[in-house]
Amino acid sequence: MTQSFLGTIHAIDLESKDHAQALLDLLDQYSRDEMGSGAPLPEGVYLHLIPRLKKVDTYRGLLAEIDGKYVGLANCFIGFSTFKARPLLNIHDLAVSPDARGCGVGTALLDAVDWLAEQEGCAFVTLEVRADNRARNLYLRHGFLPGDPATDAMSFWKKPIRSEG
Repeated sequence: MTQSFLGTIHAIDLESKDHAQALLDLLDQYSRDEMGSGAPLPEGVYLHLIPRLKKVDTYRGLLAEIDGKYVGLANCFIGFSTFKARPLLNIHDLAVSPDARGCGVGTALLDAVDWLAEQEGCAFVTLEVRADNRARNLYLRHGFLPGDPATDAMSFWKKPIRSEG
């Protein structure tokens, strides 16, 4: 049973050292998890993520805080739906510290993402989720609709590009 969230959601200020460090710490926890890569963030990510995110004007980040500790993260990016001629908000990362799971953090972050999407005039909130991800039920409860394999057989593909850092 999920508890009610007893904390605060903050918009990430990348100029704040506390927010930047919380983003890196929570992303590293997520990366180490089996739903991430199962390994720590590479050193290059620690060095370059914050300065590079500062240059991405479509970045929107949220931090969940309980009792003075950052326990959840939503990294989102504004995209565009050509079929709706409106922006969309993609959740790229949604992470909750293991010790804060079941405390309503994920739901609170998704509620804040919805509010942000409304403020941005978005047609959709999107995300990609692995078939074995324990958060799938949270997404279903929150109103996300899984693609129908018969009609929506799209999947996320990627092609690595060689570059430094």
